[in-house]
Amino acid sequence: MARIKQLSKNLINQIAAGEVIERPASVVKELTENSIDAGATKVSIEITNDCRDIRIADNGSGIHPDDILLAFSKHATSKIQEDDDLYNIHTFGFRGEALASIISISKLTCITRTADFETGTKVTCENSEVKQVETGCAVGTIMEVKDLFYNLPVRLKFLKSSNTEFSYIQEMVQAIALSHPEVSIELKKYGKTVLKTTGQNNLTQTIKEVYSSDVTDNLKEVLKTDELSGLRISGFVSTPDYTRSSKKSYYTYINSRAVKCPVFQKAIDNVYKTLTANNKYPFVVLNLEIPPHDVDVNVHPTKKEVRYKNPNQIFNFIYSSVQAGLSNYVEKTNVKPFSAYMQKPQTPPISDSSSPIVQFPKAKGEIYIDEQNDTMFVPSNISPMEVTYQTKQPQQYQASQQVMFEQKSPIEESGDKIIGQYKDTYILIETEEGLEIVDQHIAEERYNYEKLQDNKEIISQMLFVSDVIEVSASESELIKENLSKFEHFGYGIEFVNDNEIIFRKIPQILAKVNPKEIIADILNNIEGNIDNLEEQILKTTACKASVKANTPLSIWQMQEIIKKWRTTKMPYTCPHGRPISHVIAHKELAGFFQRTK
Repeated sequence: MARIKQLSKNLINQIAAGEVIERPASVVKELTENSIDAGATKVSIEITNDCRDIRIADNGSGIHPDDILLAFSKHATSKIQEDDDLYNIHTFGFRGEALASIISISKLTCITRTADFETGTKVTCENSEVKQVETGCAVGTIMEVKDLFYNLPVRLKFLKSSNTEFSYIQEMVQAIALSHPEVSIELKKYGKTVLKTTGQNNLTQTIKEVYSSDVTDNLKEVLKTDELSGLRISGFVSTPDYTRSSKKSYYTYINSRAVKCPVFQKAIDNVYKTLTANNKYPFVVLNLEIPPHDVDVNVHPTKKEVRYKNPNQIFNFIYSSVQAGLSNYVEKTNVKPFSAYMQKPQTPPISDSSSPIVQFPKAKGEIYIDEQNDTMFVPSNISPMEVTYQTKQPQQYQASQQVMFEQKSPIEESGDKIIGQYKDTYILIETEEGLEIVDQHIAEERYNYEKLQDNKEIISQMLFVSDVIEVSASESELIKENLSKFEHFGYGIEFVNDNEIIFRKIPQILAKVNPKEIIADILNNIEGNIDNLEEQILKTTACKASVKANTPLSIWQMQEIIKKWRTTKMPYTCPHGRPISHVIAHKELAGFFQRTK
């Protein structure tokens, strides 16, 4: 075995660069985030030479001339000063690795000036060697990266085509722009502007500039605060009838830092799983603000991964917030935070036996309590009310205040006029927006599904005569192991023998449905996923109880279906993900017939 020796400074930096700089997009990310950390309000990014030449200019605070050489050395940073600062990160960068890594694999020129000096500083870097001279320039910083990976031919070989690499850069810039609508960001390719935001500090406007107004027209606002735990989430999610074929449009941020977070994604997926079709995903731009000491961003050199102090609490908060946003719940920004109403007196700590409870007079709905963190989640269907907050030890502490929530109806009932039925399947409605076409079956299915979800006890219909239904050995075992789940949803199943069953009762809303169809649909849709059984029972029950396509309806029957559908929390899609309605705008109809009004 060869003798051990110290690696050279340049080789050490190249090894480190392999973790921090994966591709050209990584350079763009690190330098753009540095610009934002420096307080820049304008950032210009120019890409040339097959994405190997990168120029980033900003109007930020610049780098002090006495610090410039140190800035390009490894583990040198202005972002943290003491050991404890690592657990109180408020900036993008903090590891002090990016610049040292970049100069080890490229030829870099930096021109920078602070407002305190009349002249600036020019630094040239190659093979980790840094040279500094004085120069004239404006306040801010210009970073020019040339011949990226020129001294790492192996890494060059693994780069994709220039168009693919640029697409990664564009996705990265889009993610940064959406997390910082207050910063004007411009991306150019060979001098041509590909993306530009105006920095108006308006997220809706930024989404329009990055995507289009078509996207913003299909978004629901998410805004929720939990002062007790220091959590706040803001942003937008698309309606379930406006989806994408991949999760590329999941823009999720922790304290404005773009992250790939399984907890975040799982919470969103769980909200949409009964609202969208398989392999269809919403458009999401959400920023979760969390106390820095409750999240660890120092997990990976790229800072894409995070760990939470209490992941279950984070999951519940994100899930309930997105669900509330889709249900048209909007937090009043001018109302005091919940904690401001709950002024707890200074008392000794309450023991575990006195966990908090919440009472909602004159209102229905489940309240989810995180007892460990003293956190309350209010269901989206609760209208303005008085909330009573107390503990099981009223002598120690009691408080009661009024908390107001703004509740909007998912779709306004006013202005509806039933025109009739098309093909005995679609209900035609004249609305203020235009001609609305509603699928009668899935509109009622959505209502039945939510009604069954909310019902604590489902009323059953006893069957005195039932057909014998044959099931396979595997289906028989599945049913036997889950008899209690079937019972919970109103089904009474009895085994005649190992492979034959009969129904003793079914949900009352299915009184006219053949039980053979019910059990067949449930078992056919399980697809080996036993954990999905309850959901399939619920979906099948809702589907079978709904009016079928090709069924003539009276005006009164159509009115009843639409009236019930309008009251649902998620009126966009059926539980299987199919869209329920489509609106043809008045303007579109008038344009087709060449009418000016």
